[in-house]
Amino acid sequence: MLMTLDVGNTNITVGVFDHDDLKATFRLTTKTPRTSDELGMVLWTMLSTRLIDSSLIHDVVISSVVPKIMHSLESAVIKYFHCTPLIIGPGVKTGISVNSENPKEVGADRIVNVAAAYHLYHEACLVIDFGTATTYDYISSKGVFEYTVISPGIEIAAQALWSMTAKLPEIEINKPERVLAKNTVTGMQSGLVYGYIGQVEYLVRKIKAELNQPQLKVIATGGLGRILVKETDCIDEYDPDLAFKGMKIIYDKNQKGSRE
Repeated sequence: MLMTLDVGNTNITVGVFDHDDLKATFRLTTKTPRTSDELGMVLWTMLSTRLIDSSLIHDVVISSVVPKIMHSLESAVIKYFHCTPLIIGPGVKTGISVNSENPKEVGADRIVNVAAAYHLYHEACLVIDFGTATTYDYISSKGVFEYTVISPGIEIAAQALWSMTAKLPEIEINKPERVLAKNTVTGMQSGLVYGYIGQVEYLVRKIKAELNQPQLKVIATGGLGRILVKETDCIDEYDPDLAFKGMKIIYDKNQKGSRE
């Protein structure tokens, strides 16, 4: 089995593959400081609750945008899973090329997403990842990662709303039935969710216009995406497991004997 770890600013999401079959997924928080032993035991316990024998994990892939956790996480993998993880970064085969002013600053999370999109759909794609930040990443039909747009995620916007105002409360992010609200909480939810949908639709429309690709395929991923994708027709596919698939694709390309 292969374990894939997607380390984001808020969560570490974990996917376990049995050959090409994604058998289980789960998540744990990134921000809680943990030693390598704590991380190793948490991973073992979570695998056990999914009825997965940890001794069957033969390899691990890590995509991370949080450098400070990497020493503990890499040590946990070595100590508890007895393998050296493949860490997505410079020198790792991805199957795509990056046309950027500074390719090294492109996050591993975005690389795995566009690599998966290109491999799965074999056409130009716009990948929207609804995470802590929302990223809009374009990969061409030739497999070149060319353009990006980055905006605050909906949770960042929500936190700014109640932390920067004296009387607005902390709320749960939910979509009200109507835009117009008669109370503060629903009014905040309406502004956050419907306002964010409007942002997404505008940016997608502008990106397609600048690229002169009106039929550009748009793929969404990220946990918060499921709140938004049902409310707009500008997104063609929603795949919450896109990062896991990207890491599996990159892992396969880096195995000994791979011709890609």
